[in-house]
Amino acid sequence: MSHKVAILPGDGIGPEIIAEAVRVLDILSAEYGLAVEIEQADVGGTAYDAQGQPLPDSTLQVAREADAVLLGSVGGPQWESLDRPLRPEQGLLGLRAELSLFSNLRPAILYPQLVDASTLKPEVVSGLDIMIVRELTGGIYFGQPRGVRTLDNGEQQGFNTLVYAESEIERIGRSAFEIARKRDGRLCSVDKANVLEVSELWRQVITRLAEEYSDVELSHMYVDNAAMQLVREPKQFDVMVTGNMFGDILSDAAAMLTGSIGMLPSASLDRDGKGMYEPIHGSAPDIAGQGVANPLATVLSVSMMLRYSLDEAALADRVDAAVGSVLDSGLRTADIASANTQTVGTREMGDAVVAALQPE
Repeated sequence: MSHKVAILPGDGIGPEIIAEAVRVLDILSAEYGLAVEIEQADVGGTAYDAQGQPLPDSTLQVAREADAVLLGSVGGPQWESLDRPLRPEQGLLGLRAELSLFSNLRPAILYPQLVDASTLKPEVVSGLDIMIVRELTGGIYFGQPRGVRTLDNGEQQGFNTLVYAESEIERIGRSAFEIARKRDGRLCSVDKANVLEVSELWRQVITRLAEEYSDVELSHMYVDNAAMQLVREPKQFDVMVTGNMFGDILSDAAAMLTGSIGMLPSASLDRDGKGMYEPIHGSAPDIAGQGVANPLATVLSVSMMLRYSLDEAALADRVDAAVGSVLDSGLRTADIASANTQTVGTREMGDAVVAALQPE
């Protein structure tokens, strides 16, 4: 069966890193029989420049017809003055909403070759392997009403609404329990139930759901304590599940435990396992076009795509092993370079991954 993959390079370093990921798909197709059809489309600022919208209807159609979407990055300073609905980030939010991508998987894995890149002590982070499951299409980022209004005294007031329905909590909870079941069997649900009514409901629903997953050990933690514990003792966590805003913050904190945000992929899944895959770093406009960006997070996003949406776990393992082999060889892009390593550019790192994927 052939897989349809939508390729959305986006802005900044997006086209550079996506190019290396496509080369990985090409060699998997040529050497290992991966049947894949690729269609490329614009999104973000690039789409606005070309078509006047960050998420054109044509791009959305390509994404809807695909089995999986591979995204580079969106955003850049040249588009920051646009009205909010026209900004590049709205293209990303629109894809998540239109494709019902409610479950965001953000792994924080410290490769043993990069233990010195973390700002934390090696004994604290060595062996780190956390999966953060973030609810992606609800919560305060999407709640209504929202806006800025003028009060009777002339003062302006900004307001947003934090809201979660029981069904939204249950579906992200099931996603997290299923993932925990396939890992170490431990799930920590993060909320602010001591202050927020919406978190009280969150905790009630997750606790009730745990009765169906007796093989998974469930714990609860307030978000402020969770942030502290990620820095103090991160290896206590296996899988964490939380709402949209809390997950946005905690997943970035967890990412930096690994030493480089340039090494970490992500997946955003719908109920049926269709997903959008992207590196968690931004568009890095300061280095765009210089050929120095780290493509490994995007390559590892391909691995997640193979594993979670395309049912090609064996090929995902090959990609993971290839990245490990390249790191073993001492090659590094500038963001993960250290003493006794060889610094290479985006293309050279892609060359190394492709070479490591060649059959023996």
